[in-house]
Amino acid sequence: MIKKILSVLCVMAIVCNLFIVSSIDAKAEESNNDVKIDGSYLINAETSTGYTSDKVLPRGEHLMDGECSITKAGRGKIYVYASTTADHDVDYISTVIYVDRYNKETGKWGQIDFWQAEDTNTYYVATSKMLSVDRGYFYRVHADHVAGMKSDPAYEEATSATDGIWID
Repeated sequence: MIKKILSVLCVMAIVCNLFIVSSIDAKAEESNNDVKIDGSYLINAETSTGYTSDKVLPRGEHLMDGECSITKAGRGKIYVYASTTADHDVDYISTVIYVDRYNKETGKWGQIDFWQAEDTNTYYVATSKMLSVDRGYFYRVHADHVAGMKSDPAYEEATSATDGIWID
């Protein structure tokens, strides 16, 4: 009986190690991409998320952060999301989201869709959409994040961008 339990535990340990090793290899394979186009790597992943960076715009008086993401949602479908968060309730807050497709012939990203979500007297705004897209291309999302008060001369702005994911 003890030998059976030990053999089952050994088999389980071996199977777990195989899953862990294959998972690590898959993540390493996805992150080792040399092709970077206009700030976005071309990757073969299920999802990609981009965040505003303190290096580009330090956290402001009003604008705290922003993010955007793109996720495979089936054959020829993507789910796109973006949000903007302020430090406090602001007079105006907005997220403008752009969806781009990579054109291999020109080596450039081309915009295929965009929209905006905006609100007043709040600290958060978000938007999302499911899109049907042509298969066989890389797609990415980038977003503009804006927040501010009418009493300030200019609103605070930041951007975020994802890597390009392959849609088959």
